[in-house]
Amino acid sequence: MTKRSLAAAELPPQTQGGAANGLLSTAGRALRMRETGLVLIILALFIAMSFASPYFLTWTNMRAMAMAFAVEGIVVVGMTILLISGGIDLSVGSVTALAMVIAGLLFLNGVDPWIASGIAIAACTAIGATMGFFVTRVGLHHFIVSLAIMVIARGLCLLGTGGRPLGLYELPNSFKFIGQGAIGVVPVVLIIFVVVVVAFDFMLRRTTMFRKVFYTGSNPKAAAYSGIQTKQVVFLTTTLCSALCGIAGIIYMARFGSAQPTFGIGMELNVIAAAVIGGASLSGGTGTVFGAILGTILLSVVSSSLALLDVSVYWQDIIRGSILLGAVTIDHYLNKRRG
Repeated sequence: MTKRSLAAAELPPQTQGGAANGLLSTAGRALRMRETGLVLIILALFIAMSFASPYFLTWTNMRAMAMAFAVEGIVVVGMTILLISGGIDLSVGSVTALAMVIAGLLFLNGVDPWIASGIAIAACTAIGATMGFFVTRVGLHHFIVSLAIMVIARGLCLLGTGGRPLGLYELPNSFKFIGQGAIGVVPVVLIIFVVVVVAFDFMLRRTTMFRKVFYTGSNPKAAAYSGIQTKQVVFLTTTLCSALCGIAGIIYMARFGSAQPTFGIGMELNVIAAAVIGGASLSGGTGTVFGAILGTILLSVVSSSLALLDVSVYWQDIIRGSILLGAVTIDHYLNKRRG
């Protein structure tokens, strides 16, 4: 590999050749169209629900929706980046719950809640690194590895708590503030969420380091021939996803003042659905953080609407599953057209 080709692999897309510029420009337009479509769908749902239910546009409901999708949205950011790199993680719900359980048990045994939270996030990061090791070094598929970790992490949650929630009633107010507090009328949870989204969306769009994630997911062999350490990229994105799960778990713990060992069951469905609806491809190589967050907001609005319309929880699961199936079908046809 020549120095010239290696240097070209490190440059952002705008400095590549004309064909690459045209391809990325077309992909960018398609993504913006998808994001614009999501915004219009969300606005349409808001207008329809404002007539269907007098409680939808109330401050209480808007705040509840924002709090719900904000914390889950942090996990969606990690999942989106992982999907772009060509991976997937089915363990996000279990790892989020495990962060709560680890921090909760440490706190009940006299450890400062901030230190306990740091240890819990570090443990989740180590879980992600373990998954990355089995994927990149052993050669196993993300699906199988994350499925195994999902079961193991959930088993650890139940083992550590005996299957019972941990009541953390003595958490200091300074710690609860990150989950329950507000600056003015804006919840702190929402502020943390916006910071995470803006930071990672900027890095994905503007930095060479995160551009390698797109190259790795689009064509791993070509990326490797260009000098990109594709295994390292996959390892880091897998680790990042679990680390963000750990952060989300700590915020949930601060918000509810407890650690629920059964928390997050089915979260992987919502997270993957939000990322795919927002434009992330299960085949890797495409997606944006902003689009994934729009997908998260859409699912949150749908869930709130169904609850206000008194739709059975069983039907809600069927509808969410149908939305995911539809999003994956659209993604499949878009990939065929790009091919």
